[in-house]
Amino acid sequence: MSVTSSGLDPVLAGRLKRDAAGLFPAVVQQYDTGTVLMVGWMDDEALHRTLTSGRATYWSRSRREYWVKGDTSGHVQWVRSVALDCDGDTVLVQVDQVGPACHTGALSCFDGRALPAALGSPQGPTPPTGDPDDDR
Repeated sequence: MSVTSSGLDPVLAGRLKRDAAGLFPAVVQQYDTGTVLMVGWMDDEALHRTLTSGRATYWSRSRREYWVKGDTSGHVQWVRSVALDCDGDTVLVQVDQVGPACHTGALSCFDGRALPAALGSPQGPTPPTGDPDDDR
């Protein structure tokens, strides 16, 4: 799929960075709790529909069609805000989610899937001066 003309504001469209298929990720978050619900894919038209309809609209990479969250499941995502990240390659869609967001029936696609990871802490040791990871 390639980027096609849409009703998206050309200034906004010019700020977007897309992959080779014309898509960019949309991180979806519950507006009042901050829970990350899912990640979907959008193109210019899906973003335009999301911005103008009040309903979250995505591009299905497997079905190769647009889908409005909740049209078949009833688990609607009412858009509360949409923000473009600093690089222009991801959008954050804050929604009021009705029912579960995940196709498995879980509230979030990230429920119960934590990976074992070493945890950092602000009380941990201070890195030595000249830390190669410090890009200041």
